Amino acid sequence: MEKGYKTVLEPAQAEFVEKKSRFIGHIAPVSSEEEALAFIQEKKSKYWDATHNVYAYILREGGVKRFSDDGEPQGTAGIPSLDVLQKAGITDVVTVVTRYFGGTLLGAGGLVRAYSHGVKVALDAAHIMNMRVCCQVELETDYSLYGKITYILPKYPLVVEDTQFGVAVKIILTIAADWYDRFKRELDDLTNATVFPYITVEELFRDIPDK
Repeated sequence: MEKGYKTVLEPAQAEFVEKKSRFIGHIAPVSSEEEALAFIQEKKSKYWDATHNVYAYILREGGVKRFSDDGEPQGTAGIPSLDVLQKAGITDVVTVVTRYFGGTLLGAGGLVRAYSHGVKVALDAAHIMNMRVCCQVELETDYSLYGKITYILPKYPLVVEDTQFGVAVKIILTIAADWYDRFKRELDDLTNATVFPYITVEELFRDIPDK
């Protein structure tokens, strides 16, 4: 079974000024190298008059990691940008930090801090998704047990996808796979094993917070 991962929901950006240099941090979700390169090119075109457009990206597929200093001294921009993504445990993501030089040199240490901060503020502006390995489950219950079952659901990392009210109540939910057995045991105890959760999709990724 694959492991879960973290990524961002949608593009985000934030900016700051350091010793008169303007830094704009951009971040976006991507699923391929082509998407990452297209995002980088889009920012280079939009900010064509910037002094530098430093980038880094990480992909789950093939474990690809790329970066560029884009003219800044070697090791002061691209690697620090990549390092922020790696330490945050983020993947399937691309970041570009745009710099408009303000006339004051920052020095190697200052550049490392500035580009790291550029990625961090973009990351802070983004919605981080905790993509967990999940399974989709269906269960049917009579109305007398429905209240008891819904009472225990908030204890688990799951999302209720649909609830259908007919002769019986049908609940469709997506639950973190490593919590399924625990959920099934409690459901058995609660209903005297009269309600059985059928797994309809064995493995999918879903943004579900920890419990």
